[in-house]
Amino acid sequence: MLSRFSFAGVAAAVAVAGMSVPGCTTRPDRLAEVPNIYAGGRNYLAERVPPVYQTVTPQVLYVTDRSQDLREDGEVVYLAERSDSMSYGTATVAFRGVESWDALLAQTNAGIGTRPGRLDVASFSDRIRFSKTPLVSERRDGRLQTEANAQREYDLYADQFRAAITEQVRQSGTGNILIYVHGFNNGFEDALTTLTNVWHYSGRQSIPLAFSWPAGNSGVFKYFKDRESGEFSVFHFKELLDFLASIPEVDQIDIVAHSRGTDVVTSALRELVIRERGRGNKPKVTMKTGTLILAAPDLDVGTVRQRLISERFAEAFEQVNVYINPKDQALAYSSLLTQEARFGRLNTSDFAPGELAALSKVGLVHFIRVEGVGGLGHSYFRDNPGVMSDIALALRTRAFPGGTLRPLDQDQDNIWRLHGDYPLERLPDLALEYPGEDR
Repeated sequence: MLSRFSFAGVAAAVAVAGMSVPGCTTRPDRLAEVPNIYAGGRNYLAERVPPVYQTVTPQVLYVTDRSQDLREDGEVVYLAERSDSMSYGTATVAFRGVESWDALLAQTNAGIGTRPGRLDVASFSDRIRFSKTPLVSERRDGRLQTEANAQREYDLYADQFRAAITEQVRQSGTGNILIYVHGFNNGFEDALTTLTNVWHYSGRQSIPLAFSWPAGNSGVFKYFKDRESGEFSVFHFKELLDFLASIPEVDQIDIVAHSRGTDVVTSALRELVIRERGRGNKPKVTMKTGTLILAAPDLDVGTVRQRLISERFAEAFEQVNVYINPKDQALAYSSLLTQEARFGRLNTSDFAPGELAALSKVGLVHFIRVEGVGGLGHSYFRDNPGVMSDIALALRTRAFPGGTLRPLDQDQDNIWRLHGDYPLERLPDLALEYPGEDR
């Protein structure tokens, strides 16, 4: 377990946190290196991409509870400060350096070592601004009830949101939603470009939606400011998931969360799972949850142990993939600041004897240790072509680790090993994909 540090050590860590970034540090405006699964010019399967997404300027969706400001030129910008109301909007993300969809495909199929340029948020526009929460309420007949006009207004915005998503389903021809939730120290546009990275390399076969919470605060204590803002955003993320699940045309919701974003996601999901069980429902059915990916999770190990094991959290999902790197230096700073071991630096010593074996029996939670990661070792989920390959395979094939579609190897501690050139020597052929064969 994490050893205890002196006050001086923690103070030093706070100073480091103020000067550098103990969270997400790589350039999110760069299109990541092409994943290994596209080596040899195959597997992207462009013919399966919906026509509306066959473009170098795709439209992605966003929901955010950041506050807004106006620049001197009149341009709207999203800040690190909080807003009591959510905004839903659309953004155009441009792939710079390529002139056409065919040119982007050629670069994507060029294989290992190719990095096709940068991404740029060309424009974004709010479509719906929800009412501020909490809604005005009053106590009547011994019960706290929302004021009728306030509830009607909120419900109206919710209906508008459902209609907008339904139209997205109609245009794209898919009822699958891919949500990305960013981590500490990320800005609004960072969320959009990182989402576009993951969505593009996972085959563009879902509707991309970024949930951007008010991270990116400044100052020596910015890590703690962001941490508190994440807790603030849990309610809004729950609302988003509820709205999406209530849309008949939505079939499945996949979620990719990074760093401190994993706390926003798991906290919201846990509360929804408890609620649905209390109603006598099967959470996976009513919440429409599919695959959950937790990349470099900045979560307390003890808390996650309780959620995964004691509360049967994973039963609400098709599968849960947890990417870890014991050498993650950003999470080492977080451990120093919080004085607790972080889940994204998971070591077998953080679990009691037999716990990992018990989790493996559940069959839904997969711990994947990423090997050979450089730098701070924290943003590998999008920088490492092996990790991006496995994320794409998980989202596209729904396969569990260890089969022909996700050929990972498991060690004696029931942790899957992902090396840097994965899965080159056992590259699957996605044109022959058979859903469910590896489960």
